[in-house]
Amino acid sequence: MLQQQPRKRSGCRERPGPNSMASTFPETTVDKKDDEELGTQMSFLDHLEELRKRLIRSIAFVFVALLFCWFVSDRIYNFLSIPVRQALANAQQRELPLGGVTGRETTLPLSSLKEGETARYAFDKATKFGASVIPEATSVQAIIAKDIEGRPGLFTNEPLIAGAIVIPKGVRLPIELDAQPGALVGRDEQLIVTTVQESFSLYVKVALYAAVCLSVPFLLWQVWAFVSPGLYPHERGYALPFVLLSTISFVIGASFAYYVLFPRAAAYLLGIGKDFRLMLRATDYFDFIILIMLAMGLVFQMPAITYILSRIGLVNAGLLLRIWKTSLVVILVAAAVLSPTSDIPNMMLFALPMVLLYGISIFIAWIFARPRTKE
Repeated sequence: MLQQQPRKRSGCRERPGPNSMASTFPETTVDKKDDEELGTQMSFLDHLEELRKRLIRSIAFVFVALLFCWFVSDRIYNFLSIPVRQALANAQQRELPLGGVTGRETTLPLSSLKEGETARYAFDKATKFGASVIPEATSVQAIIAKDIEGRPGLFTNEPLIAGAIVIPKGVRLPIELDAQPGALVGRDEQLIVTTVQESFSLYVKVALYAAVCLSVPFLLWQVWAFVSPGLYPHERGYALPFVLLSTISFVIGASFAYYVLFPRAAAYLLGIGKDFRLMLRATDYFDFIILIMLAMGLVFQMPAITYILSRIGLVNAGLLLRIWKTSLVVILVAAAVLSPTSDIPNMMLFALPMVLLYGISIFIAWIFARPRTKE
């Protein structure tokens, strides 16, 4: 008689008995890894819970960075305002040829004056000395000398009458002997605020943007931690290179915008308005420069993103070469949107770095590209 064999449960693997041949149903190492990967799959609610945790950690980190940046927000403001203040000062100054009796007259740095030499100092803004206030553009005879502690400086060489107060001879003037030539002078370069609370809100905004920039490495790590469960185990080892490359690329992009792109764009735009009294709101300016710096910081992420995509097998050099025409059109459109001016030279300042980054990305994909496998 034929005996009916018991059915095996679906999805379960029967362990071979002592009398059965192990080679009949071999349990390979790959099967074990597949089971482990299936066991670690996350449901939709698990993904939402993971996303919630990552968001809470990111917000908490940005908040801590915000508290730190708030105490130095004035320094951050002064640093970010240098390009536009310099452009404002240059746009509202008259340019005269330097020449005189001999035709050989030239300017000299303040540090070229020797001890005991005299000159006339002009106050570039209203300055308070004790109980008196010196109006802007007031001048006084000054001398290079040393104080009682032996520190050199510029001191008044005559009494100065300010209202009902007499400022005596020998008072230190607010200027350093090693000040750089071409430093900002006067009030023409100052940005304006139009409401009482605008100064406070501006410093909060500056501190918030600085906190986000300071938190970029941690935020990138949280993004990677969220997407890494969908990758193979060997692909999760690319986290550290991704965070490092992305952080460095962001800093380079923001610095390129601050030192190269924005000064030229601001000089061009403000140069057009030489016939007008230029009064720039500080809030509008900071929204403008932060937008450009963040945009270029993101644009410079191209090589880092290409490295990761090529390592996991989603992008290769051949693909990037095949779509270079489409990519060039996208780059030109992005440069036209990001550029604050409509002239071709400034737009090319934005487009050329993107083209160069695309070429670097092709080179990176050619070196690091590999087919996507489980091991």
